[in-house]
Amino acid sequence: MAKKATTEKTTAGKKLKVVNPNAAGIDIAASEMQVCVPEDRDGECNRTFGCFTRDLIQIADWLKACRIDTVAMESTGVYWLPLYFILKEREFDVVLVNARDVKNYSGRKTDEADAEWLMMLHSYGLLKCSFQPENEARAIRNLTRHRTNLLRSSSREALHMQKAMEQMNLKLGNVISDLLGKSGMAIIGAIIGGNHNPAELAVLAEDNCKASKEEIAKSLEGSWSEDHLFELGQAYDLYNFIQKQIRACDRQIEIHLTRYRAQLDPPADDDLPRSKKKIGKKNAVDFDVEKYAFDIWKVNAMAIPGMSAISLLQLIGELGHNFVEKFETSHSFCSWLNLVPNNKVSGGKLLSSKVPKRTNTCGQVFRLCANTLKRNKTTLGYYFRRIQSRCGYSQAIVATAHKIAKIFYTMIKNHTEYDESKTGINERELLERKITMTQRRLDKLNRQLEVALA
Repeated sequence: MAKKATTEKTTAGKKLKVVNPNAAGIDIAASEMQVCVPEDRDGECNRTFGCFTRDLIQIADWLKACRIDTVAMESTGVYWLPLYFILKEREFDVVLVNARDVKNYSGRKTDEADAEWLMMLHSYGLLKCSFQPENEARAIRNLTRHRTNLLRSSSREALHMQKAMEQMNLKLGNVISDLLGKSGMAIIGAIIGGNHNPAELAVLAEDNCKASKEEIAKSLEGSWSEDHLFELGQAYDLYNFIQKQIRACDRQIEIHLTRYRAQLDPPADDDLPRSKKKIGKKNAVDFDVEKYAFDIWKVNAMAIPGMSAISLLQLIGELGHNFVEKFETSHSFCSWLNLVPNNKVSGGKLLSSKVPKRTNTCGQVFRLCANTLKRNKTTLGYYFRRIQSRCGYSQAIVATAHKIAKIFYTMIKNHTEYDESKTGINERELLERKITMTQRRLDKLNRQLEVALA
């Protein structure tokens, strides 16, 4: 493993010590790779390679010949991925760094200079490694992100259907709350099939619809223009196709989850303490995410208020099973999630404490979990509303997401189940404290009044 920066005492004072003498730097681009090794390893220590697979294998062979142990490379787009996996397979210690953190010194910028700069920084241990999950978790992450994109595409086609119906003045969305439910999809399918009789279409609605059949029939009196019917049919077919793709994606995710679980020696089925949360049917995965998460982390993170099955699935892919080994404390984990204020202090004064504007997929998951707690009657829900009344809605989202992330990290690191009594004070205790404090203030004012009247 690459070492961090240290100093050593010399006759001239302290100076940085070379902690990674067998380090190399790689500047990544779409069409070529610039690789730099120490000068004493090869006569041509800064070489340019191509981007084809045989070129990447050649890079790995050359690094082995130069006795390189650890490699620093920028995370440029997706171009770093093939080389990253090849180097990992060859058992190199690969340090993936953010390009913003390793900006070159002022002067002429070239690929050769960038690669040399990366090598030099890494040899002194000055680079911060980006978090990367293991390969099986990465496959789950790729599929869950793909599933999210499919859901976005599905929502877009649903909007196209609604737009086509509005242009024909079909107000079905005004009387049926969910156009994508059984009633709405049955009626839209019949419209595309050629049935434009409002009374016959209204009969297709389920009996549990709040609107009456007459009201539904009235909403289906429209212009039935040919171009808009064609648009509606195209959007309807695309929506159904994407829904099939989502179900196929779910099956593929479950295959990888089963394989991942088998590598980790899962506990017995009877050990799982079920959270008994209701899981929404719309866009839900068709397998038991709670069980898979318990087998991977050995605790039921679903018990945390606000945590849903989709959130749990995303965290499995984004973090893997051993992320607590890569983050030493919950504070470093929350800092990576971008849920910690960036305190800027100068001259003993706090200049700014804003949360950086940086996108982190895991951080967004915890923020979404926090957003569901605004009306929740748990200690976390009371905490959210207390922060909201004092600082505002946005700050309450960040603060509650930070608290959920700390609970999540602590549960997995210590292998302890969720205990609500340890997450903060409940509403009753808070009100009792306020009553006690108010009574003390009132007694103090009474004493001041007695002194004034004496």
